[in-house]
This record gives sequence, C-alpha cells and structure tokens, in this order.
Amino acid sequence: MNKMFKDIKAVIFDLDGTLVDSMWMWRDIDIEYLGERGIEFPENLQSEIEGMSFSETAVYFKRRFHLGEPLEDIKGEWNQMAWDKYTTRVPLKEGALELLQFLKENHIKAGIATSNSRELVDLTTHKLKVREYFNSIRTSCEVEKGKPAPDIYHLVARDLEVEADGCLVFEDIIQGIMAGKNAGMRVCAVYDSFSREDTVRKQELADYYIESFKELFN
Repeated sequence: MNKMFKDIKAVIFDLDGTLVDSMWMWRDIDIEYLGERGIEFPENLQSEIEGMSFSETAVYFKRRFHLGEPLEDIKGEWNQMAWDKYTTRVPLKEGALELLQFLKENHIKAGIATSNSRELVDLTTHKLKVREYFNSIRTSCEVEKGKPAPDIYHLVARDLEVEADGCLVFEDIIQGIMAGKNAGMRVCAVYDSFSREDTVRKQELADYYIESFKELFN
C-alpha cells in the first residue's frame, strides 16, 4: 500500500468530486435555478462559492441575486433539484470502494467532511452502500465557517478521537485542500474534471496528488 498511509490513524474524505463524481451537476443546478428566476448565470459563480457550506451558499445567493425566498426554502429547492441526480447518476469515484475496504480491514478510521447538505450526504452514502465504512459524517453547516477554514476537519477529527497529525485528508478543490492543511493534517489532492484547470495549484498546495484512488494500490 502507498507510503502516504504510514502513521495514519484516520482518513477524512470530502464528498463531492473526491469520493463521488458529482461536481458536474451543481453548475447545471445553479444555471437552472437562476434561469427560472430570469437571472443569467455568472461565469465566476462556481469559483466564488467554492468551499462554502450549503447554508453559506444560500446566504450568498440570497444577497447576490436579491432573492425573496427564506434561506430554508432556497436550500430545500436545491435538495429537491439534486435528489434525483444523486439517486440515479452519481457514482463512487474509481477505486474509492477498494480504499474504504482497505481502511476498514486495517483498522484505520474513516470520516466525511462535506460542504453538501445533510440530506444529500445521507442519501448518497446509503444509496452507494458505503455508510458502514464511516465513523463520522459531518457537514460544514455544523460548524462556524466552511472551507478553507479548518473547522469541519477539526470536528471530524474530534469525532474520530485522532489528533490532526494522524489524519490524512482527500480533497478535490483548492478551498478544501487549504482547509485540510489549515487543520494541520496531511492532504492528498484528487483529480476531478470539474477542477482540472486548478491541477497545478492543487499539486502545489497538497502533500500528495493522485489522478485516481486506483493508484494507491499499484
């Protein structure tokens, strides 16, 4: 197994774009959501909200686009729009299941630290039949600040009862990589087509970089 697991007691995964292939659909959802309100999709939107929690993103949308709906209604509509896609069109990343099985067999704890909603992370982990592999699943809505703040990673590490220097983080976006590093953890950047333009920067920020989890077993 890869040397990056030496002295690691816990592995913490981001969800979207890292553990599952889902980043592609959020741009579609944002375009559709704004389009229904007669608002043109700003091309810089994804970079502006990258790393924000589900709740922080709703606050951002409400302010930037002058939305009249309550925050809970905004989040509820996003959940509804994403539900079918997560149920039928979001797979695990290649090699992810093998990695989860390896961690379980080697008594390395596993957690999820996601910016997504509780409803969608629960749906996804149950649908993909991987819930049993995780000792902690937390969302950024449960902490004060979303990524790149370290709050979500500190929370999961506390759940797992592992110090930061014993944790390895897998992340696909710059804000998430920074969150893991800000938490004092080792970070492996993961390729995702959604953030392919940031590949060099991700490699610079992270301790390790992989194109696929399958590389870990070579």
